[in-house]
Order: sequence, then C-alpha cells, then structure tokens
Amino acid sequence: MRVVSGSAKGRPLKAVPGMGTRPTTDKVKEAIFSMIGPYFDGGTVLDLFAGTGGLAIEALSRGMERAVLVDMDPKSIETIRANLKATKMEGQAEVYRNDAVRALKALEKRGLVLDAVFLDPPYRMKNGDELMLLMQDKHMLRQGAVIVLEHESGYEYPAEFGSFTCVRHAVYGETAVSIYRYEEHTADSSDDDSRAGGQDERNE
Repeated sequence: MRVVSGSAKGRPLKAVPGMGTRPTTDKVKEAIFSMIGPYFDGGTVLDLFAGTGGLAIEALSRGMERAVLVDMDPKSIETIRANLKATKMEGQAEVYRNDAVRALKALEKRGLVLDAVFLDPPYRMKNGDELMLLMQDKHMLRQGAVIVLEHESGYEYPAEFGSFTCVRHAVYGETAVSIYRYEEHTADSSDDDSRAGGQDERNE
C-alpha cells in the first residue's frame, strides 16, 4: 500500500499485522478519490474504522487540513501512528482508540463539524446508515459533506434516507463503495450534478 497522490505521493504505508483488518486497496482508494475529489482545499475528515489510516492519510495528502482517525484494534492504532509519522502528518491528525458510537458522542461534545467521512466497518456490521443518521442527529456534518461507505458488494444500503442521497455506487469484486452527499435542505435543490453519479460502475 502507498499514498496514491498529493503531497505524500508514493510514500509506503504499513499494513496492520494479522488478518483482522481489510485494508482498502490502492485501486479502490484511487477510484474513491477520483469520485469525491480528487483534491481538497482544506476541511476536516473523519475515518471511523481507520484500519491502517490509509484513507484519511490520502485525504490529507490531497489537501484536507485535519483528520480524526478512530479504531478499536490496538494494532491498528499502532499502525496508524506509524503511517502518520512516515508521511509526516502527525500534526494534522488525532488518533483515538474507541468504538464508533462512543467516538461520535465524544467528538460531538467537542463541536466537531465534518466535511468528509470514511466508513469502512467490518462486513458483518450492516449499520453504516445508522452511524450516518447519528452524525446527522448530532449536527456533525457540514452542508454538502461527503460520506464514503464501503461495504460488502452483496449488501445494498438505501439510495436515500434522512438527509443523505447516494450520488455514486461502484463495485470492485467483493467490495462496494456507496458515496452519499449530506444536504439538510433538499426541497429546492437544483444541484443536479451532485445527483449525476447515480449510475453503477462495476469492475470485477
């Protein structure tokens, strides 16, 4: 694994020891950022099941100003810190060992408002939409925020729920990526290009 583009382009990233994590491949990572960016002018990103930290580090490399990375696995936390150090991004990132719901409650108390969120929960968990609605209820998302939800390709999340609309959906073998946009007021939205990605893309 490596940083695909941006200020830390080409820097290698460590994998988490063992078989407990499922890191996003460079191919999928590059596809994700081509859909949501590919580059950013500041902003705050949350990686809620951070694993190696690769997605948040990629976002920082491409211009995000600040990242918060959360994972429950101590080995993941060690790996995230090592990868942040290797890419010289420790000063832009906060790393926490916590479960997703408790982490969101803690971050809400600090008034964190997010421009982008990466959600890559274990495939056995099908609660990505519940976590998104929790962020909505806690007013943690900036208008127009982007949520990247990775999940098992055989499982489908709703195209619309709460204030979220799926704007892109792509399948890469066993992995699916659903990209949602948060729009609190959608009644008179003429932002057709934010809906333009309604087509599915499949790369087996």
